[in-house]
Amino acid sequence: MTEQTNSGRRRKVPILITGALVVLVLGGAGFGYAYYKKLDHNIQGVDINAQLGPQRPVDVDDGSMDILVLGSDSRSGDNDAYGRDEGGARSDTAMVVHVHEGHKRASVVSIPRDTLITRPDCTDARGAGVPGRRRAMFNTAYEVGGPACAVKTVESMSGIRMDHYVEVDFTGFKEIIDELGGVEITTTERIEDDDSHLDLAPGPHTLNGEQSLGLVRTRKGVGDGSDLGRIQLQQAFVKALVTQVKDLGVLTDPTKLLGLADAATRAITPDSELDSVQELTGFARGLSGIDAQNVQMVTLPVVYDRIDPNRVVPLEQQSAQVWKALRGDLPIPASVTKDTAAGAAGGVVR
Repeated sequence: MTEQTNSGRRRKVPILITGALVVLVLGGAGFGYAYYKKLDHNIQGVDINAQLGPQRPVDVDDGSMDILVLGSDSRSGDNDAYGRDEGGARSDTAMVVHVHEGHKRASVVSIPRDTLITRPDCTDARGAGVPGRRRAMFNTAYEVGGPACAVKTVESMSGIRMDHYVEVDFTGFKEIIDELGGVEITTTERIEDDDSHLDLAPGPHTLNGEQSLGLVRTRKGVGDGSDLGRIQLQQAFVKALVTQVKDLGVLTDPTKLLGLADAATRAITPDSELDSVQELTGFARGLSGIDAQNVQMVTLPVVYDRIDPNRVVPLEQQSAQVWKALRGDLPIPASVTKDTAAGAAGGVVR
């Protein structure tokens, strides 16, 4: 495990789900002092601002907020059940979450990990310089330079300053789902993937933590077998989970609330401005008014690369429209995803 993961037990999966649960749990919680101290101890932050320095996009003060939700595909330690360790950790999926002014709506842009981009020069967690590279896969930014390099790469692509950064780990994700008692989904076709340990017939299911993790990680079991199809599954699962948690009324059950708060704070690594329960609680309450129906989710407009069909490249005009909309705190135009490689798994889960 590389140093930038902060701890041997923190292997990340970049799912917006855990962030949503932190919002729901901490935003409505009232804990005693001793339990707050326990939760504070769970949280380990990373100082992104210190590593990035002043050369960043302008911090626009318009009431909106931008958050990079990221995770790695490390297979070491507790995660070796999901495949062999391929070396350094890489960002498995990235989601740029734009919370619009008023904090009642959000737009989410998923960046495929195999997207070829121009990676900027970075400085890693030890202060060593990492040279930039043309036609680098997006997920290599985290591998070579850690969280700060991932943030710098996103800011370079988008021209948008990230206000916050959050990582989520495999084990914590499963624990949260199990604390909830599972998640209800309906599959419209069979999903079978030996690598993800998943075999679901068409129809309704209540997935436990292990199955949920398999679902949001599967590539071969759905659609065209690409990362694009998996992204669509993740987006559908996020919406299903957020809706279910709001309907469950977990905040009225003290025992479930304590278990969820413990699991959620152990599952995430936030930036240093969110590395305490007090800071996370204020952040969460500011987002608690966003319902699933008010979350717009898109995949960055890409096409398969002409040189390497296993990679994708951003469509310049459409991608520029996505980032321009977020910079202006506007909804992303539906036209930007037309004629793009968007995968083929969007209707498999509902």
